[in-house]
Amino acid sequence: MITMNWTDNHCHLPDDLNEASHVVEDAKEMGVHRLIDVGTSVIRSGECIARAEQLDGVWATAGVHPHDAKDGIEGLEELLPHPKTVAVGECGLDYYYDHSPRDIQRAVFAQQIQLAHQFKLPLVIHTRDAWSDTFDLLDKEGIPPKTVFHCFTGGPDEATAAIERGAYLSFSGIVTFPSAPELRAAAALTPSNRYMVETDAPYLAPVPNRGKQNRPGWVTLVGQGVAEARGVQLAVVATETWNNAENFYGLS
Repeated sequence: MITMNWTDNHCHLPDDLNEASHVVEDAKEMGVHRLIDVGTSVIRSGECIARAEQLDGVWATAGVHPHDAKDGIEGLEELLPHPKTVAVGECGLDYYYDHSPRDIQRAVFAQQIQLAHQFKLPLVIHTRDAWSDTFDLLDKEGIPPKTVFHCFTGGPDEATAAIERGAYLSFSGIVTFPSAPELRAAAALTPSNRYMVETDAPYLAPVPNRGKQNRPGWVTLVGQGVAEARGVQLAVVATETWNNAENFYGLS
């Protein structure tokens, strides 16, 4: 019997509404009763909101991923007042793939930080191989009161820098990978009111399902990895991350 409630605070549901509905129901059977369907472009953000309108327990974010920064953010602002939109993002910097020029990535990230301030919404950050510039932009623009580093991949130093700025850290299936001791050290030092768990489905399936298509229902396995890193019971992580997601996104 499932006795713990979970929030997958960052996933990407299938485009097809019927398929997405099955994914959500599958997650609920595993105790995952709240999902945040994350936008990565203006068009996809609109699609996330449309799905969230139809699916119980699903909310959406609206943002432009650094990969799509070259296409700009025209039309994003109109999506932010929607009652199902709970955050700006995912947005940020990705210097690993560089699918958009770095100067454009920085400009578009700054614009979305400003929108989070303007609409008083949380900010969801994607950063890869760009810690210094990410922190510099947040310091320049002013970090929104509720900011999360999604799929956090740093170690204790990056975790401390983020936490000192008031940010939350969101841990994905990577925390279960044998190759990620620095990430587990970061999870161990994060305050109990400043972390969440996510799948980033359909990517990054946790151990023991690594290599498979990820599912929001497997956020419980991420939670187990975080619990082991923090030296606490799984139920503690379930309760803390449920409450943290509720406070962060303003969920009811």
